[in-house]
Amino acid sequence: MGCRQLSNKETTIHVALRTGGLDSAAIEQLVESPSNGAQCVFRGVVRRDSDLNPVESLEYDAYSEMAARQLQEMAKDASKKWPGARIALEHRLGSVPLGEPSVIIAVGTPHRAEAFDCCRFLIEELKHRVPIWKKEIGASGARWVEDNRAPVGQSE
Repeated sequence: MGCRQLSNKETTIHVALRTGGLDSAAIEQLVESPSNGAQCVFRGVVRRDSDLNPVESLEYDAYSEMAARQLQEMAKDASKKWPGARIALEHRLGSVPLGEPSVIIAVGTPHRAEAFDCCRFLIEELKHRVPIWKKEIGASGARWVEDNRAPVGQSE
């Protein structure tokens, strides 16, 4: 799918929507820098348990053009809040089997508090702003998961 990068001496932003597996090591490498003393990585993986049944996989669909734009905008917003942060974010589309990551966010900053805060901001913004939908697939059937997004700043 799409991959957008913005890079200069101080800031790196990489966002992508992928139809295949996500490469955690490659994503993490994008935020490495000799000036950064912290890296925070979030991996959202497909879990078995859900409200209705055991999950075998998730299927993600998106309004791709808008989703790519929103990912880029929220990463730019994060880079304004945490100047110099190196940000890499990839979200998978299509079928994602149990135990595999559907989203990986990596952030590199000079200090740990900034890395944690920026990473949390990005996952919360992604859930709130980006038009990506998921369907749970299990032995008893499939269902689209309703949008139960928490307001930004609150966890689900």
